[in-house]
Amino acid sequence: MPQTVQGVIARSKGAPVELVDVLVPDPGPGEAVVAVEACGVCHTDLHYRDGGINDDYPFLLGHEAAGRVEAVGEGVTEVQPGDFVILNWRAVCGQCRACRKGKPWYCFATHNATQKMTLIDGTELSPALGIGAFIEKTLVAAGQCTKVDPADAAAVGLLGCGVMAGFGAAVNTGGVGRGDSIAVIGCGGVGNAAIAGAQVAGATTIIAVDVDARKLEAATRFGATHTVDSSTEDPVEAIRALTGGHGADVVVEAVGRPETYEQAFYARDLAGTVVLVGVPTPEKQVTLPMIEIFGRGGALKSSWYGDCLPSRDFPMLVDLYRQGRFDLDAFVTERIGIADVEAAFERMHAGDVLRSVVVMEGTA
Repeated sequence: MPQTVQGVIARSKGAPVELVDVLVPDPGPGEAVVAVEACGVCHTDLHYRDGGINDDYPFLLGHEAAGRVEAVGEGVTEVQPGDFVILNWRAVCGQCRACRKGKPWYCFATHNATQKMTLIDGTELSPALGIGAFIEKTLVAAGQCTKVDPADAAAVGLLGCGVMAGFGAAVNTGGVGRGDSIAVIGCGGVGNAAIAGAQVAGATTIIAVDVDARKLEAATRFGATHTVDSSTEDPVEAIRALTGGHGADVVVEAVGRPETYEQAFYARDLAGTVVLVGVPTPEKQVTLPMIEIFGRGGALKSSWYGDCLPSRDFPMLVDLYRQGRFDLDAFVTERIGIADVEAAFERMHAGDVLRSVVVMEGTA
């Protein structure tokens, strides 16, 4: 029988979110119901609320989550009730052209649950990134559940989006490694995850760039060896000065704006790599001289979800966390209740937090 639980929805563009009753159906073939323990408040949820993704209102918000599998549908073998899982929005299909090429981290046909969660009156909800985790229990495709060793859900749930995006941008997409230099422009949650990833990977020069002194201070705690306040100095010149006049081997742009992307382009070394992980809005455009693109060589890349493969990357990062080598706790600024999401959006917009994390009652 369907269960009635509480969840947070965005009913219309720009309107405050609401805490409402939601009907969660029993899992069908290939589906799972997960009792959510914690879910991070991500910028993407704010984009959904404000109409920056699409207009399929009402949205069931939340996607950066961990919890316990409560029930599974027919044919599900990868997880079972009781498993502790991190939810992901890249449930690879195994059949598309990317999967057949052996590159499932680019899967072009990822799975979501077939059934819909609804309001009490039957109105179908659109779950954010196919997950919808600002809710006590959520229905997802079983492939969206990545089993990991049990750990603090508020911390490891962040691997479901922002932390994985940043870590993967540096390590998976950028290929930063031992002895490399890296600059990260934009030191919010994603940028600082890129910095932490670069440290884990053995980069020796890690340059944090931002206009907010609070974020630069946080970046040093995540492993930045140098900081650049780009509100008072030219970041390109500063990055070059810190890398022997050459520029960084890898520059991660975690803002998604034309001016910062151009800075990233010119702040890399010859044959260096630029990685765009900041999400631009549709109207943003960049103009660069083609001779510079040709003459500087290297690679200009974008990073989708940190080019991660959840089944490979989530367990590895949880292991690093449990070993004390990757400090996920440091990303959790505050733990809040499910009724506090709108206030968390305000704090996020003001730059007061890296991550607010909704912790479900009884799981704190």
